[in-house]
Amino acid sequence: MRTACVGGTLEVMDKTRLVPLRGSERSAHANARSTGAVSDSERIEVTLVLRRRAEIPDELVEGPQTITRAELAARYGADPADIDMVKRSAEQHGLTVTQTDPASRRVKISGTLGQLRSVVQADSLTMVTTPDPADEARMVEHRQRTGDLRILPQWDGVVIGVTGLDNRPQARPHIQRMNAHAAQTSYSPVDLGKIYRFPQGTDGSGHTIAVVQLGGGIPPGDLDEYFAKLGILTPRVDVVEVGNGSNSPGDPADGEVMLDSQVIGALAPGARQVVYFAENSAQGFTDAISTAVFADPTPTAVSISWGQREDLWTAQGRAILDAALADAAAMGVTVCVASGDNGSSDGDPTGNRHTDFPSSSPRALACGGTHLDADPATSTVNSETVWNNGNGSASGGGVSRKFNQPSWQANVGVPNGNGQDPRRGVPDVAAAADPKTGYRVLVHGLDEIFGGTSAVAPLWAALTVRLAEALGHPLGMLQPMLYEGAAPGVSPAGFRDITLGDIGDFAATPGWDACTGLGVPDGQALLTRLTSI
Repeated sequence: MRTACVGGTLEVMDKTRLVPLRGSERSAHANARSTGAVSDSERIEVTLVLRRRAEIPDELVEGPQTITRAELAARYGADPADIDMVKRSAEQHGLTVTQTDPASRRVKISGTLGQLRSVVQADSLTMVTTPDPADEARMVEHRQRTGDLRILPQWDGVVIGVTGLDNRPQARPHIQRMNAHAAQTSYSPVDLGKIYRFPQGTDGSGHTIAVVQLGGGIPPGDLDEYFAKLGILTPRVDVVEVGNGSNSPGDPADGEVMLDSQVIGALAPGARQVVYFAENSAQGFTDAISTAVFADPTPTAVSISWGQREDLWTAQGRAILDAALADAAAMGVTVCVASGDNGSSDGDPTGNRHTDFPSSSPRALACGGTHLDADPATSTVNSETVWNNGNGSASGGGVSRKFNQPSWQANVGVPNGNGQDPRRGVPDVAAAADPKTGYRVLVHGLDEIFGGTSAVAPLWAALTVRLAEALGHPLGMLQPMLYEGAAPGVSPAGFRDITLGDIGDFAATPGWDACTGLGVPDGQALLTRLTSI
């Protein structure tokens, strides 16, 4: 028997029959302010993530072969016996099973907090307020847990992750707004498609791009007005609301939503977009990705412009999301993720080096940023350097502390970092991201200029579907193909190397570097190389 102080009240919890869930330890938010206890009568839905029936082979994740959703569920999803056991035990404790998905290995259960404590408990669970990552001047209230989670003994080794008790905002949008008078120049996405030589004769037709959003919404009329100004028919944009997420325009994240959809729609107007709105939490983020990659039809690409420092995730949170990205790769889905907007520290006030997750996952195509000086009328590039405006406004990059170096990065000169074994280097690729040379978008009927690596992820997602259209098949995990032929000091064909600038602790060099990866795309040359591969 143990007595704990929760929200200023004493709570007695019997944990003797529950066992620790490995990797679940969580710290309090640095700026959390307690607002009281979580009521035992509050209804909460949690997601249980189950083990695979067999591990996905690396060659399937990284290679050209792909499998269908049904095949993945049958070979590498959750074992039906595990699902049945978890369902029975949850129902025996008075909980409602609201969803089971063998492919993504998720079982959702719902009940009051008092009921949930019989199967999963946190060391401490309180109500707090913390700054909204999309608008730090605004405070949001949520549940916060600290310490380890404990689960039923029969779930030990079967349930590998639990999300939903703590619903703190998990990620921030990697977007930066620039006042029009302060911008040095700006580009429409169409301009950038010409500058980066996207493959001619393609527009993404026949392909789907999934866009993950953890806030905001689509303001009525903005898409029609924006694409009319560009002389483009408004592309098909569908909305899926995941869990507690909603398409809610009027939120600070509306600019993120519009930047992503307008960049994709301008660069791949023939592609269908599906925008997945989820709650900004570890549960919402992973549920959105799993829902997107297991959709029918399977998307060709996923664009993610949200993330957070690796150390601000739990070990189980990183593992669950990374596994969802492996599922995507096995089904031929390319996942493009913004690498961050705060240089080599990723916003750590101490200045220590950090990479941003999920871009630091080897399964993600990590997208960094540049400062572009080009003539939109002629598509002539005068110069392109690493984006770094000082004061933490810079492309994210560095060396992961959590993920080992993938084989395809072994011979490109990734520094070891802190004397560790070889680790994953970030980013893989880059494109224009400096808000001073930003993207022209429309939000609530107003012309805006945005930058950030948030713009680079949808740009690369659009390029991916156009390459897939030209090649006649999805590309899946692009990195092994992109890195083929790379060596220290050498970027392969299909890239224009960026060799000037820094992001703080890392400087640009010939070949791969932790500022802009292999470089910015030359889409036509990249198509030629991928065709030969």
